[in-house]
Amino acid sequence: MTKTRTRTFKTETKQLLQLMIHSLYSNKEIFLRELVSNASDALDKLRFKKVEDSSIKSNNPEISIHINTEENKITISDSGIGMTEEEIVENIGTIARSGTANFLSNISGDAKKDSQLIGQFGVGFYSVFMVASKVQVISKSVFDNSENGIMWESSGDDKYKLQEVNKEAHGTDIIIYLNEDNAEFNNLTRIRFILEKYSQYINFPIFISDNTNDKTRINESDAIWLKSKRSVKEDEYKDFYKFLTYDQNDPLLWVHNKVEGKSEYTNLLYIPSKPPFDLWNRESPRGIKLYIQRVFIMDDASHFLPLYLRFVRGVLDSSDLPLNVSREILQDDPYVEGIKKALTKRVLDELAKLKSKDFAAYESFWKEYGLVLKEGPAEDFENKDTIASLMLFSSTYNPDNAINQTLDDYIDRMQSDQDKIYYIVADTYEAAKNSPHLEGLKSKNTEVLLLTDRIDEWLMASLGSYKDKEIINVTKDNILDNEKPKKVSDSDKDTLDKIKSYLGDRVSDVIASSRLTDSASCLVLSKNDPGAQLKKILEAAGQDVQDTSPIFEINTKHKLYKKLLDLKGKQFNAFIDFLYDYAVIAEGGSPKDPAKYLRQLDKYLS
Repeated sequence: MTKTRTRTFKTETKQLLQLMIHSLYSNKEIFLRELVSNASDALDKLRFKKVEDSSIKSNNPEISIHINTEENKITISDSGIGMTEEEIVENIGTIARSGTANFLSNISGDAKKDSQLIGQFGVGFYSVFMVASKVQVISKSVFDNSENGIMWESSGDDKYKLQEVNKEAHGTDIIIYLNEDNAEFNNLTRIRFILEKYSQYINFPIFISDNTNDKTRINESDAIWLKSKRSVKEDEYKDFYKFLTYDQNDPLLWVHNKVEGKSEYTNLLYIPSKPPFDLWNRESPRGIKLYIQRVFIMDDASHFLPLYLRFVRGVLDSSDLPLNVSREILQDDPYVEGIKKALTKRVLDELAKLKSKDFAAYESFWKEYGLVLKEGPAEDFENKDTIASLMLFSSTYNPDNAINQTLDDYIDRMQSDQDKIYYIVADTYEAAKNSPHLEGLKSKNTEVLLLTDRIDEWLMASLGSYKDKEIINVTKDNILDNEKPKKVSDSDKDTLDKIKSYLGDRVSDVIASSRLTDSASCLVLSKNDPGAQLKKILEAAGQDVQDTSPIFEINTKHKLYKKLLDLKGKQFNAFIDFLYDYAVIAEGGSPKDPAKYLRQLDKYLS
C-alpha cells in the first residue's frame, strides 16, 4: 500500500463543509439523493464515451447501495466512468469554482429551502457530511488498466487524504461512516423510502441490500417520457418534475408529446408554479435536459426554446441528432431550429388553453412570469401575435388596478368608430390612471390600457399593432389622426409664441391642447421619441440616448391659463415656469428646483 498524502481544502470548500455540517440539518436525507445523482452522472458519462469509442470495455451499468448495519456504514457503488487522482482532486478536493461561491451567496437561512439549492449548484457531494463522521471515496477510471484505484478520505474538517489502493473494477465506491446522531439511516427501510422518494426516475438500475437482505431493484425500468401519455398518472408527472428540478412544489402544467415522421423526438416539458431563483439572470444556465436515444447528453440545452421561455424545465429525447453533438452544432442546426419552433408553439398553445379553461390559474402564472413573457414579441416575430394574445393588462375599464384584461377583451369593447388600441406607461397605476393625457379620451369613453412595467413601452413598440389595430401611446403627439389641430385666437397664438420663446430649447413647440379637459398643461412626446421607461432600458443597455424636447400643450380654457394672461414681465415668466413644472410633475418627473415650485404654489394658492 502506498504512502498517504494529506492536503488542505480551499477556503470556500471549508465554508461549505461547515455549512453542511452545522446549518442544513433539517433535511439531511438529501445526501442520498445527491450521491445517487452523482453516480447516475458517472454512468451517463461512461455510456456517452462508449458511443464515441466502442472499444471501451465496461461492466453492466448499475448503482448499488449496501447498508452495513453492524458497522453503521453505507456504501454507494456505481460502475460508471470512474476518476483518476487528478479528477478526484478537481471534482471533490477543490470545488472552489463558481458552484460553491454561488451556493454560498444564495443561501437564505431556511434549511429546508436551502437544501433544494444544493443540487442546483453542483455542490451535492458535500451534503454527505451532514450524516457522516468520515467519508471514503474509492475510484478507478475506466481508462486505467492497472489493478489499483485512488482513495480519497475526509472527516469533514479542513483536510483530506489521498492513497492508492487495490481496486479491480472501474467505477466509484463511496463509503459513509454514519455519526452517532444519524443512526436512523442505518436502516434498509429508511434508505429505501428515501430512494423511492428522490431517485425513482434515475435512468439506471438502483439496487439496495443490507446484512440480511439480498440485492433488490427499487426504481423504474423505463424513462417516464418514453411512456405513452395514457399510461402515466398525474402523480407520476408531478413526482418526476420534483425529481428533475429539486422543486418542492407541484408544476403548474406539463406538455408531453411524441413526434414521429420527418423528425423523431419525445418531449416532456414543465412550467413551474413558482419561478426559479435565477429567472432574471438572462446569462445563467437554462434550458432542458437533452437525451439522444436515451443517452444523456447535456443538462442545459438552451437551443430548443427561446429566451423568453427560460423558465420551462423538462426533457427532450431525440432519435435523429448525432450522439457527439456539441452546443456549437446545436446552434446552427436546422433540425434543432425545427424542434425549437414546435416546442415553442406547444408551450404557448398550452398557456392559451390554461387561460381559456382556468383564468384564475392563468392570472397566477402571469403574476409570476408575465414580465419574462413580455420579452417575447421583440425576440420572436413569428409568434408575436400569439404572445400578445396571452398578455394581461390593467385598464381604465376596470374599477381597480386588477391586471386581467387581454388585447382581445379591449378590441371587443372598442367603439364603432375606433380603430386603434390606446395605452399609457407610468411609474405607478395611480399615475397612469390619473394622467392628464387620458382626459380627452375619457371624455369620449375611450378605453386606455394602464401599464407600469419598465419594459412596457419597449413591448408595445415591438408589437406595433394587434389584429390590424395600431397600438398607440397616448403620451405621443397626434394620437387621434382624425382630429384637427385646435383653433386658437390671434391673441392666444401670440401668448403661445411668447411661452415658446421663453422656454427655449426646453420644448420643441407650444400648442393649445385638444386632449386636456381638467388639467392646465402637459408634456407630449413627438411620435418617434422614446418615453422615460424606454430611455432607461436603452441607457441600461449602453446605448446613447439623445435628449429630446417635448411639446408643451396648454389648456387655453383652464383658469390657470386665464391667470397667466393677466401677468406681465417677470411674473409672466415665473408663471410659465410654474405651468411647465406642473406638467413635469404630472409626467412623474421632478422640477429642477422643487423648493422654488413649492414657493410658487403657496403664492398662487393664497
